[in-house]
Amino acid sequence: LSSGVCCCCAALRPRYKRLVDNIFPEDPKDGLVKADMEKLTFYAVSAPEKLDRIGAYLAERLSRDVVRHRYGYVLIAMEALDQLLMACHSQSIKPFVESFLHMVAKLLESGEPKLQVLGTNSFVKFANIEEDTPSYHRRYDFFVSRFSAMCHSCDQDPEIQTEIRIAGIRGIQGVVRKTVNDELRATIWEPQHMDKIVPSLLFNMQKIEDIDSRTGPPSSPTGGEKDENPAVLAENCFRELLGRATYGNMNNAVRPVFAHLDHHRLWDPNEFAVSCFKIIMYSIQAQYSHHVIQEILGHLDARKRDSPRVRAGIIQVLLEAVAIAAKGSIGPTVLEVFNTLLKHLRISVDFELGDRRSSAGSATFSTSSKESDERIVQNAIIQTIGFFGSNLPDYQRSEIMMFIMGKVPVFGITSQSLDTSHLGDLGTRRIQIMLLRSLLMVTSGYKATAITNALPAPFLDPLLSPSLMDDSELRQLVLEILHNLIDRHDNRAKLRGIRIIPDVSDLKIKRDKISRQDVSFMKKHGQQLYRHIYLGCKEDDNVQKNFELLYTSLALITIELANEEVVIDLIRLAIALQDMAIINEDNLPMFNRCGVMALVAAYLNFLSQMIAVPAFCQHVSKVIETRSLEAPYFLPETIFKDKCNLPKSLEKHEKSLFFLTNKIAESLGGSGYSVERLSVPYVPQVTDEDRLSRRKSIVDTVSIQVDILPGNNTEDKIDNTEEITFEALKKAIDNNGLEEQEKEKRRLVIEKFQKAPFEEIAAQCETKANLLHDRLAQILELTIRPPPSPSGTMTITAGHAHYQSVPVYEMKFPDLCVY
Repeated sequence: LSSGVCCCCAALRPRYKRLVDNIFPEDPKDGLVKADMEKLTFYAVSAPEKLDRIGAYLAERLSRDVVRHRYGYVLIAMEALDQLLMACHSQSIKPFVESFLHMVAKLLESGEPKLQVLGTNSFVKFANIEEDTPSYHRRYDFFVSRFSAMCHSCDQDPEIQTEIRIAGIRGIQGVVRKTVNDELRATIWEPQHMDKIVPSLLFNMQKIEDIDSRTGPPSSPTGGEKDENPAVLAENCFRELLGRATYGNMNNAVRPVFAHLDHHRLWDPNEFAVSCFKIIMYSIQAQYSHHVIQEILGHLDARKRDSPRVRAGIIQVLLEAVAIAAKGSIGPTVLEVFNTLLKHLRISVDFELGDRRSSAGSATFSTSSKESDERIVQNAIIQTIGFFGSNLPDYQRSEIMMFIMGKVPVFGITSQSLDTSHLGDLGTRRIQIMLLRSLLMVTSGYKATAITNALPAPFLDPLLSPSLMDDSELRQLVLEILHNLIDRHDNRAKLRGIRIIPDVSDLKIKRDKISRQDVSFMKKHGQQLYRHIYLGCKEDDNVQKNFELLYTSLALITIELANEEVVIDLIRLAIALQDMAIINEDNLPMFNRCGVMALVAAYLNFLSQMIAVPAFCQHVSKVIETRSLEAPYFLPETIFKDKCNLPKSLEKHEKSLFFLTNKIAESLGGSGYSVERLSVPYVPQVTDEDRLSRRKSIVDTVSIQVDILPGNNTEDKIDNTEEITFEALKKAIDNNGLEEQEKEKRRLVIEKFQKAPFEEIAAQCETKANLLHDRLAQILELTIRPPPSPSGTMTITAGHAHYQSVPVYEMKFPDLCVY
């Protein structure tokens, strides 16, 4: 007998041992004796209490055969075990399973590849069996370790190496399936197991990807080849593992991915890292996406001192992750994403400027290379911010716009949450530009139903402040952001480039009727927009792009927000720009003056055709025609060419080259427009934004000199000059006290009208009306008596502007004094 026992002794052996011995033939090549195997199976099903003894005896025989290298009998024993497992599902199978797992472990421990594959195949079959009751004492630590080691097989024979790796991957897949279906499935998610399973799968995915990248794109595999591909198996197992992850164990499955990418330096280049996180984001449940994003942000913080290319690789992975997560649930991580990215943007600028300062005077290649690498990091951050923001819902995008705008540093304000105090002016400018570029990407494609939703007052004020700074690139970015928010019908592409449009109807401009909310917005904030356009045209560093964007701003305001009142204001603004270029109080270069003239011509040509007033169109066309013959440098097609002959002055030009207010008023008045306000020149008011944006203003150097000259003795002049600075005047006025008084006064008036009797209010109003009537009569009878000799003069100095001495006139009434 194969068991080595004589016939007499065999008859005395227990029945289960005799049934087990009978399934083994004398020659192992003949394979399992099927008839005797059926008897053994029937006996095991009929007497399930004998299963543990059958398993123990089979395990004893298999161990002996493994030691003796009798691999034929090993194959037969494992085949018998597999059939018994498939046939028996009683309560008594638990001890039998323990014997089975012990035999599988023996095979996996052997150094024979065929036995390792055999044990793996048996374990996979066992993993697919659904047990009736959970096992509370069974653990798979050994199998996790062994299968993970098989995934890293380095056998010299490539075929054997691939075979063992495939077996290891299938074994891990079997462990995952078996433990997830078990009541104690949480044990597989412990960090000590995940730290072995996940890197083993990634190792096989990475190795095969490296081979494919060296040999070129692989051909599409057939069904058989696909099953034998370790990369495909590892990816499928990785997806299955992540798909079964829950809220409590998601992080344990993701963190080993970072460790693997760090250890193998796969962030630069990061193609494999990107593919890994795409698999992760598409495999996990959508509601857990924010867990992965938080882990990426945390790893970015942990690696903030690494090389720029490593940080750029991590940020690129974050971009791919948020691109997928933005379509689903990202929960409370929205602001955390932006806050972390903005923090790393500041860190990158700090590194760039620090390297530049440390290498001042020695421009080495390494330093310039590192600076360019930091630019890669910064561009990746901006791209991520923009892409993430543009994929958010409108209500969240509005919050992000406010959030980013609140991070933009402004000169003169130190309470910014994004600290740039140590970066200096250059670093602050870099941060401003990059944040505005981020905001530009976030606002791209944003379509608000009402302009008040896109440009609320808390957002509009800080947005327009950089448009007054002495930096043409900053002003360009602000105007482009403004275009994104104003242009709700995608007309900007049709207006690209400043030019004289022969027929505006060919552009097929899309527009809707101006809503009540838009009218209210222009009444409240229209002057603010006009002021920034006017002051933007006065900058001496403007280039062609600045003029193009200013022209587009005027055109978009006309399309989206202009009613009759706004049209009149826009014409006043255009005429004021023309006068500014002609008078040239700011000493602008001739190119800028001609550029403003060309801007006014292009815009009035557009506006006249939009409102379709024939007389207005005729006047504009006539001026443009005259300019094309006598002064082509006043037209955009000529002034913005590379070589353009500029005039020496503009004051001597004929009036036929200019747009005239009286002609425009006459043409619009005949079409029903209220043109009274056209006679009032447009003058922008100076606000605190000039100081905050470091714009040169006369307010910075205001001083007042008062020279008192005695009237009796003209020879002996007493020089009593008092210097009063702007700060002294500011302190002299208690603004807070005045505001409190005004509030109290308004409160008393409201309270009086709410509580006082109607007769009392009417009587008081009648009394005040009579007093006002008498006072006006006195003023009309007022006679101004000039003094025989000036009793005093006043000299006012404001910056570089000196005004003539003004005589003081005394009034008839001592309580009325006019200076």
